[in-house]
Amino acid sequence: MKKTLSYLIAVLILSCSAPKHGVVDSAHEVDFTLAFGSCNKTELPNLLWDDIVDSNPNVWIWGGDNIYADTGDMSLLRAMYDAQQAVPGYSKLVNVTEVLGTWDDHDYGLNDGGVEYTSKDESQQEFWNFMRVPMQSPLRTQKGVYRTKDFNIDQGSIKIIILDTRYFRTPLTPDHETKKRIKPNEYGIGTILGEGQWVWLENELIHSKADFNIIVSSIQFLSREHGFETWGNFPHEVDRLEQTIVKSKAKGVVLLSGDRHISEFSRKSLDGMEYPLIDFTSSGLTHTYRGFTGEPNPYRVGKVIFTESFGLLNFNFKAKKIDFQIVGDGGVVLEKMEQVF
Repeated sequence: MKKTLSYLIAVLILSCSAPKHGVVDSAHEVDFTLAFGSCNKTELPNLLWDDIVDSNPNVWIWGGDNIYADTGDMSLLRAMYDAQQAVPGYSKLVNVTEVLGTWDDHDYGLNDGGVEYTSKDESQQEFWNFMRVPMQSPLRTQKGVYRTKDFNIDQGSIKIIILDTRYFRTPLTPDHETKKRIKPNEYGIGTILGEGQWVWLENELIHSKADFNIIVSSIQFLSREHGFETWGNFPHEVDRLEQTIVKSKAKGVVLLSGDRHISEFSRKSLDGMEYPLIDFTSSGLTHTYRGFTGEPNPYRVGKVIFTESFGLLNFNFKAKKIDFQIVGDGGVVLEKMEQVF
């Protein structure tokens, strides 16, 4: 009888203290939480903002396609940003956490657009308005929306490096030989970032003292074979970024990406680097590629998620670890992985 009673008490304690399976776990050893996502339409149900707020992020990062405007009409662009600001869940989020981010093509204003988009300077000002950047900020006179932000807490530091993969990006090469839409440029032809942004990025990584360095790219870096927009369409730029990361010896470098209407983890080992490079793709917030049947990605870890989701990174400085989660409606964890750096 005593053994039975002890067993029942133990079971009761475990059931009360253990986190529910498949639900975001606010673990005791989380020092900092970053949430991010991309591909968001104001006219579709915005189902995830309550779950994002409930994850208690220290920062929310927009990964691009934050609205779907595809226009050079700034009044229309502004109206769509205003509509997003008015979404109740999002409005709550921006009042309780810091918001950062980049753009992709649809909020930039031109599908698959790059340097050729004639309204990019006007669009940039509307983007900064959406991000609530002060009018006197130096970002207002900079060409492109790249920026950096340092978070310093008692346990350690995180540097967020946000890239602009639109403002300077030179033309893509259409693929007329296969069913893919885009094929890689000849090696050495074109740029994603432009030389000025490249110099800035290299400087940020080389001089970083942060425990973790999070690079935000609107397009995927490691997945390169699908025939859509990706760093792989500029193979020399891929090599340059990998070499830059390795040579910088920056700690805990992770890439965050969006764009694809699917979410997945990719991981690659680089020569000269003590830890693998991770590209965490989170897309989309309001709509996804529900007809997804597969595509090659030799660096994929786990399964592809093609239902609405956002990305969550929980940092533990003492363990030098990040727990990565793809989170769906209701706070359900759809896929996860962890990495020690």
